Amino acid sequence: MKRLLVVLFAAFCSFNVVASPVNINTADAKTIGDALSGIGLKKAEAIVKYREAKGAFKTVDDLVNVDGIGPKTVEKIKNDVLLSDAVVAGQTTDKKIDEKAK
Repeated sequence: MKRLLVVLFAAFCSFNVVASPVNINTADAKTIGDALSGIGLKKAEAIVKYREAKGAFKTVDDLVNVDGIGPKTVEKIKNDVLLSDAVVAGQTTDKKIDEKAK
C-alpha cells in the first residue's frame, strides 16, 4: 500500500508543471519551452524565430502573431511572460529620480 502511494505521489508531481516567469525577448527556445506551461519546444522555437525576424515583443499580446500561438494560449501564459528584466521594487534606473530622492 505504501509503495502504491509513493508511486501515485511521484506521478502526480511529474504532471504538476509549474510555470516560472521568463523573458521572451532574451531567453532561448529551451528556456522558454521549459518555463511556460503549454509551450513546447516547437512553439518556443517559433517565438525565438519571430523575435529574431521582427524584433523584441512589445506586449504579451504580440505572441498571437507567432505561428501556433492563439489568444487562449496567450491568456494562459501571460502572467508568466516577461518582456524585460524585472526591476526590484524600490529600485530606480533613472539617476535623476535617485538624486531627487536624496
